[in-house]
Amino acid sequence: MATQRVTGIVPGDESEIHDEPHVAGSRITVRYLQRQVEERGRPPEEVAEGHGLDVADVYAALTYYHRNPGEMERVETRRTELADEAAERTTLTPPDER
Repeated sequence: MATQRVTGIVPGDESEIHDEPHVAGSRITVRYLQRQVEERGRPPEEVAEGHGLDVADVYAALTYYHRNPGEMERVETRRTELADEAAERTTLTPPDER
């Protein structure tokens, strides 16, 4: 299924500043805004104010997230893969517990 466009949201494959969908003119991702509102239960107005966005930007991000579930699943899978790869490469180990 083709990505459904939402005004104010730049798809990751069209962006020069980010590799996942984000609010135009910012680095704030659709995934981040969706988590703030739907998983953490923060009001869209509060999230917008805290990041210097218009509340319409937050709603646009939520619209994009729900109109493009396949793309958002791919983004989440890629983020998980990158985190796993980084964990495998790290040379840091937690201190011994004594």
